[in-house]
Amino acid sequence: MAAPCKPRVRFAPSPTGYLHVGGARTALFNWLFARNQGGTFILRIEDTDVERNRPELVEGILDGLRWLGLDWDEGPVFQSERLHLYREAAEKLLASGAAYRCYCLPEKLGAAEGPEGGEPEMAATARRALVRCSCRDGRPSDPHQPPAVRFRVPAEDATQFEDLVFGAARISNDEIEDFVLLRSNGLPTYQLGAVVDDIAMRITHVIRGADHLSNTPKQVLLYRALGVAPPEFAHVPLILGPDRTRLSKRHGATSVTAYALEGFLPEAFRNFLALMGWSPGDDSEFLRTAELVRRFSLTGVSRTNAVFDRAKLEWFNTQYLQKLPVEELLPHVEKELQKAGLWRPEWAGPGAERTWLLATVDLLRPRTRLLGDFTTWARAFFADEFDYDPQAVEKFWQDERIPALLGKLAEQLAALPEWSHDACDRALRSLAAAEGVKAALLINAARVAIVGRAVAPPLFDTMVTIGQQRVVSRLRRAVTALAAR
Repeated sequence: MAAPCKPRVRFAPSPTGYLHVGGARTALFNWLFARNQGGTFILRIEDTDVERNRPELVEGILDGLRWLGLDWDEGPVFQSERLHLYREAAEKLLASGAAYRCYCLPEKLGAAEGPEGGEPEMAATARRALVRCSCRDGRPSDPHQPPAVRFRVPAEDATQFEDLVFGAARISNDEIEDFVLLRSNGLPTYQLGAVVDDIAMRITHVIRGADHLSNTPKQVLLYRALGVAPPEFAHVPLILGPDRTRLSKRHGATSVTAYALEGFLPEAFRNFLALMGWSPGDDSEFLRTAELVRRFSLTGVSRTNAVFDRAKLEWFNTQYLQKLPVEELLPHVEKELQKAGLWRPEWAGPGAERTWLLATVDLLRPRTRLLGDFTTWARAFFADEFDYDPQAVEKFWQDERIPALLGKLAEQLAALPEWSHDACDRALRSLAAAEGVKAALLINAARVAIVGRAVAPPLFDTMVTIGQQRVVSRLRRAVTALAAR
């Protein structure tokens, strides 16, 4: 097989679960490598495990990749539509003597016919007492059983390969079981399906999690038995929870789409994922996607397992919320407003309404942590219907002078010929001085009246953004609400 001029890599999830953080990071590394090298990123769905597959999850995996912005160049290719290729390869291996038919029940040898996995350390595959079945020598114990097809691991020597992350590996062949290629039902195992497809797709680099290290010697043997040079392998470190155990739901790990629903920005999530197990070679953290593509290389991948830090992910999100050009942030905010039923068609146009929206988002974003903040505590900026936060009311509306003060403030603001930050500031402070109260008393009470919250952007900036008529109306509404208490 002639090597392509440019790298060809693949991400090959199984629809047995949602796209989780570890899978998303593997997909990202493949995508970054392909984009950095001008190569091809292929999406393959490994759906031959009929007992564990959940076909309805395929679209969820695709949605997760789309949200992350990991566009694929070829695919998705479904293994279930390529079964003839795996059977042809198995027949070729049988004909050459590299495989044999095994009539033993799977549990007899303890060699699973299901999807294989392994530990991140090569030593975990070693020092096991292996039993070679008599079928290997043409002496089946029960020839009436439907046979599986097993690979005939060479009895002597060792299998060697070079990993671009973990370095050279050498596994004695007497530590590798005669692994199943075709199950007794005729369906391929992971080992056969992955190798046959990687050959057919001309994959040059297999970039995957370190939990697949124990699969690699088997696959190297398969490549060679099929007369093909193996691709280059790069096994990336695992992602652990804060307690240094394998990341799982008990650590709060959920599907990638769940993070999207929580309100994380896809580019912030990409940046965060990229730095779990890879370093750009310096202390840079805020790396926009174009910069990640430019700087990514497999030499920067660590051998050390990464730790998922939720607080760090939220930090990245706030950085992107604050630093993105507001025009880039706006489409994400628009989706949130649409979901909450707050979107107005006039905001989509090129005129003053759009300008107002951009300015409002720019005012709010320094205080946002997730996209949902734009429609929760900041709801009053986009809609006139909002509730008063009970804790804010309890704290800032207890003084018996508040109703009269808010009423007078409404009248003063309604009479302003100029609606600006300084004009609003002067009106409020002059009223406070005239009434003999601290300006802070009136500022805090007015904030609750105008946005329903104790915490918001600076009051006078908020007033200018919301507009004179709406501010006056909300102050009068608050007076009515206070009278009804």
